[in-house]
Amino acid sequence: MSVSIQGAFPARRMRRMRKHDFSRRLMAENQISVNDLIYPMFILMGKNRRETVESMPGVERLSIDLMLEEAEYLSKLGVPAIALFPVISQDFKSTCAAEAYNPEGLVQRAVRLLKEHVPQMGVITDVALDPFTIHGQDGIIDETGYVMNDVTTEVLIKQALSHAEAGADVVAPSDMMDGRIGAIREALEEAGYIHTQIMAYSAKYASNYYGPFRDAVGSAGNLKGGDKKTYQMDPANSDEALHEVAMDVNEGADMVMVKPGMPYLDVVRRVKSELQVPTFAYQVSGEYAMHMAAIQNGWLKERETVLESLLCFKRAGADGILTYFAKPVAEWLAEEAASRQADSDNKA
Repeated sequence: MSVSIQGAFPARRMRRMRKHDFSRRLMAENQISVNDLIYPMFILMGKNRRETVESMPGVERLSIDLMLEEAEYLSKLGVPAIALFPVISQDFKSTCAAEAYNPEGLVQRAVRLLKEHVPQMGVITDVALDPFTIHGQDGIIDETGYVMNDVTTEVLIKQALSHAEAGADVVAPSDMMDGRIGAIREALEEAGYIHTQIMAYSAKYASNYYGPFRDAVGSAGNLKGGDKKTYQMDPANSDEALHEVAMDVNEGADMVMVKPGMPYLDVVRRVKSELQVPTFAYQVSGEYAMHMAAIQNGWLKERETVLESLLCFKRAGADGILTYFAKPVAEWLAEEAASRQADSDNKA
């Protein structure tokens, strides 16, 4: 129930509380902290390999050894979790995506080494087949190119189990197949992985903002101009998103994802307000690329704009944010904390 406040100028001056830094800080309804950040990382086969992602300035693909160094640094900054996305050689791709559940695959090896060397870091793995298919779709296709739901789900179960066996803390199905959350949850329970969390990409839209990501993981060329509209959501719909989220939670999801982020903050707000479940959002590659293009051209201030963009996610109701800005934001927050501590020490 909302309460209407009766007050008129000049008894009520809204700018009064905005005049000073201290009062602005005291009345701030939302804040960004390092605890809100999840850092997506692209991992490569091989050793001591580092590749730039042309469409995502500042983002790199890293071999596992370099990824471990990065994860240790992120952990020291306080970033709670990273999300792994594999870049798979064309030789390992197939129509059946068998490499997705190879116990010695790239993701599985990366997870084992992460839990060995940086055990305090939460590890989230992407459960989807597009990095492993020769056609770039998120599932197994029939002769017409249509992604088959139940056949795909069987492969996703194998993939999720292989990630859990390797030690993944969170498996994150991003494929948008119907019923896959319940099937994966049942399989995890039967295999004894009762503590493995599921982050369901429940409201994942067939968006044009994914282009740079597909470049980064190498699926754009395989997709060959195709789309994913038969399984990812229509950008026109938000009621449908609530049904998707509710189904995934009922099937055993521990948290849900809205993707993309800023263009879909209304969906984030509806999910959090109406369903009241742990809600995450993905500031996707296209959002990152647009920000970086404007920043590099001098059209926007970097730190101020990035922090504002993340604050918008919090205001909309997101509990956490997957963002390629997680590392610099964690560094900025650490700098601000150190500066406040230095000021306090000087005054003491």
